Amino acid sequence: MTHSADRARHPAFPMKRTCPFSPPEEYAKLRATEPVSRATLKVNGKPAWLVTTYEHVKQVLGDSRVSSNLKLPGYPHQFHIPEEMLRSVRLMLLSMDPPDHTAQRRMLIPEFTARRIKAMRPRIQEIVDERIDAMLAAGGPVDLVTALALSVPSLVICELLGVPYEDHAQFEEWSAVMMNHDAAPEEYGAAVQALDGYLDALVTSKEERSGDDLISRFIEKNRVEQVADHTDVVTMARLMLVGGHETTANMIALGVLALLEHPGQLDAVKADPDLLPRAVEELLRFFSISDSGAARVALEDIEVGGTVIRAGEGILPLNNSADHDEAVFPDPDTLNIHREEARSHLAFGYGIHQCIGANLARVELEVVYGTLFRRIPGLRLAAPLEELRFKDDAMVYGVYELPVTW
Repeated sequence: MTHSADRARHPAFPMKRTCPFSPPEEYAKLRATEPVSRATLKVNGKPAWLVTTYEHVKQVLGDSRVSSNLKLPGYPHQFHIPEEMLRSVRLMLLSMDPPDHTAQRRMLIPEFTARRIKAMRPRIQEIVDERIDAMLAAGGPVDLVTALALSVPSLVICELLGVPYEDHAQFEEWSAVMMNHDAAPEEYGAAVQALDGYLDALVTSKEERSGDDLISRFIEKNRVEQVADHTDVVTMARLMLVGGHETTANMIALGVLALLEHPGQLDAVKADPDLLPRAVEELLRFFSISDSGAARVALEDIEVGGTVIRAGEGILPLNNSADHDEAVFPDPDTLNIHREEARSHLAFGYGIHQCIGANLARVELEVVYGTLFRRIPGLRLAAPLEELRFKDDAMVYGVYELPVTW
C-alpha cells in the first residue's frame, strides 16, 4: 500500500487540454501508471488526491466514508473562497451529506422524473423553434452561444423555477464569475452575495404568494415536512438556477461544434434521427464538462486502488478521465455516436449526488441538436477552430463564442 507521505512529486491541478476535444494528456498517463495520485491545487497550493480510472472514480463517489461538505478542512476547493464567507456559507444540495441531503433531494426528485420532463418536451421544442426562428430572421453569421446555447436552457430553467427571464443577463453574469477558477476572492464573493440577494427577494415573494413553479412547490411541501429554512431554499434556488443553465448551455455549444468537426457523425444523425439519444450520451461522455465538480474529503482512512487516503484529505474524482478510460470505452478519444457503452458515462456523476437534472438535460440536448440540424442543414463554422476561445479557466468546460453561418 502507498501512504500519502510517500508522494514526492505533486503536479499542478487543474491541467489544461491541449486539444479542445480531448482531456488533458496527463490523465491517460496517470490512469496507466498512477491512477490514484497526489496533485497541488493551483488555486491555493494545497494538496489533493486525483482519482482517474472509471472503477476508482465510481468507488469514491459511491463511498459513504467520503463527504461533499465543502466546509470541512482538507476539502479541495477550486475557487478563491474568502475564509469569512466559507465559515458563514450555507451548504447547498451538492455539498450536503445525509441525512440533510437525503431529505431535500427526496422533495426535489418528483420535479425531474422522466414522466414530468417528457411533459415539458413540447414547451422545450417551442423555445428551441423560437430561438432558431430568430437566428434565421437575423441571418448569419451569429454567435450560437448567445443565440441558442445559452438562451434555451436559461428560458427552460427560468420557467421551471419561476424566475423572471428578463433578469437572465444579470444572473448569467453572476454565474460566469462563480464558475471561473481565476476569479478574485472579492469578485467571487460579491457575485454569490448579489445572486443570493436577488433570489432571497424572489423566494420571499413566493413564500407570501405561491405560483405554479418548482420553488413554490418546494416551499409548500416544506411547510408540511420542514426540511429546510428560508436560507436553504435560497441556496437550493441558486444551485438550480446556475446548474440548470450553465452546464447544458456549454454542452449545447460543444456538441454542435463537435458534430460540425466530425461530419461523418453528423451525417449519420441527420440520416437517422433515432440515433439522437445515443449521440447525446456519446457527446456527454466525450466532453464530461464538469470534470472536477465532484470534490470530496475523506471522513476516515480509505483504500483506493491500493493507495491509502487519510481522513481529512481532499479527493478529486475526475469524471473526464473516467469517461476516457480505455478499459471501459474502447478508443475513448474518438467520437462514436454508435458507441453502445456510452450511456455508462459519469458526466452526471454517480451515487447519491448524481445530477438530479440529468433527464432534463438529455431532453434539451436532443431537442436542440435534432431541431438545429434539421432546420439549418447547411450550418457551418464562421471562424477557424483554432481561433475559438475555450473555457480552460472555468469549473464547467465550454466555448466562449461559437460563430456559425449557413
